[in-house]
Amino acid sequence: MSASVALRVVYMNHKLTDGLFPPANPLPIPSSECLQILSYIRHMATPPFIHARCAYSPRISNRNSKGASQQPHLASSSSPSTFTFSISSGTNSGQRHQGLRAQAMSSVTLGNSIASIGNLKNDPDHLLVLVHGILGDWTYAEAELKRRLGKNFLIYVSSSNTYTKTFSGIDGAGKRLADEVLQVVKKTKNLKRISFLAHSLGGLFARYAIAVLYSLDTYSRDQPGNLANSVTGNSQGTSLSRGGMIAGLEPINFITLATPHLGVRGKKQLPFLLGVPILEKLAAPIAPFFVGQTGSQLFLTDGKPDKPPLLLRMASDSDDGKFLSALGAFTCRIIYANVSYDHMVGWRTSSIRRETELSKPPRKSLDGYKHVVDVEYCPPVPSDGPKFPPKAVKAKKAAQNAPNTQNTVEYHEIVEDEMIQGLQQLGWKKVDVSFHSAFWPFFAHNNIHVKNEWLHNAGVGVIAHVADSLRQQEASSILPANL
Repeated sequence: MSASVALRVVYMNHKLTDGLFPPANPLPIPSSECLQILSYIRHMATPPFIHARCAYSPRISNRNSKGASQQPHLASSSSPSTFTFSISSGTNSGQRHQGLRAQAMSSVTLGNSIASIGNLKNDPDHLLVLVHGILGDWTYAEAELKRRLGKNFLIYVSSSNTYTKTFSGIDGAGKRLADEVLQVVKKTKNLKRISFLAHSLGGLFARYAIAVLYSLDTYSRDQPGNLANSVTGNSQGTSLSRGGMIAGLEPINFITLATPHLGVRGKKQLPFLLGVPILEKLAAPIAPFFVGQTGSQLFLTDGKPDKPPLLLRMASDSDDGKFLSALGAFTCRIIYANVSYDHMVGWRTSSIRRETELSKPPRKSLDGYKHVVDVEYCPPVPSDGPKFPPKAVKAKKAAQNAPNTQNTVEYHEIVEDEMIQGLQQLGWKKVDVSFHSAFWPFFAHNNIHVKNEWLHNAGVGVIAHVADSLRQQEASSILPANL
């Protein structure tokens, strides 16, 4: 069956004067109205629709070198002004995966008005979970994402790890977050897809939570009894070819902002220590007194000497959970990292890179996204995965019992490289952010998610980039494959 539809839709950052299929341009970003109608067409037309996938360009860069709210809140969103977009569902394979910038309108043949078709789907089916770190606040980002993303998204601000609950350990916080997400999924009808957007420590909470929720990869919303069975691992069934489901939903985007994926131990991983060895040496043993079990886990000193630290276990599938499989189930994994001026989380740990993989960042922002200076797609790097060799056991014991510069550096270098090997088995989109030209650059850690609209508004371009990435992915999950 072939359908030709004229749609009045909203596009952002696109010009009507552009050519119909400019070869070098990325996929445009449809409005919520367009996405709703395309969803309707999906059920009317026989040609298959593509599965959600990352519409990455290999690199969007200026480089010359190579290469927490206190109460839970639900919000769905809408979007603004229009121009005409023409789409057909047919067999023209030459137009597959091309950018669509329409300049003409064909006739409407579905027999219903655009308004009546749009009303066929009012309920959001894509759950976006916002996860904060220590004393985080998503007020601005929530409002902006609500404005930009459209009615397909249900935006939920997590509230299960407020105040001192963030200090009880990454594992405890992750389990609470998983329980919270399950409650939202159980109480909300029509949900089909799920994405996470997390800031700082919240990114580690989310990574743990999805491993807990990944055990629900066979959960059917039509059979509520499966929920309890799936939690205990007793359910039967099939999963997505990409590697499973999260809380019974199709996992689409996993996005973190300034998250210490490799912990905070090591040279300049905790920037406010200024890279001074004596301060970095003293930070690890005293961290648990200030931030509890979470501090030990961030400094990689948690657990017995012969047991890998939690963050190393979270770089693979371990007895604690299917951490890597859960991450791999998402269509897109995007990490935003501050290249400088972040006093809490270093560039290396937030971008999952080795010291040798860091190069001088560009200083010019990408067009339309102030302070976003580089976007790079890093494909998977095959490896045997992370290990905890005997020399690491010996180094950890020394770092715990009699820490000195030599043994702590040796231990961290071993564990960090193993974590990187594990996490780089997956492809990542890495977005570098630089607030060097901002009025308050030293607020970078809070700027990146606009904690306060007035004090940290330098990060509005980052939130715009996040929103457009989410919308672009949403479009690629709905547009027919044979356009």
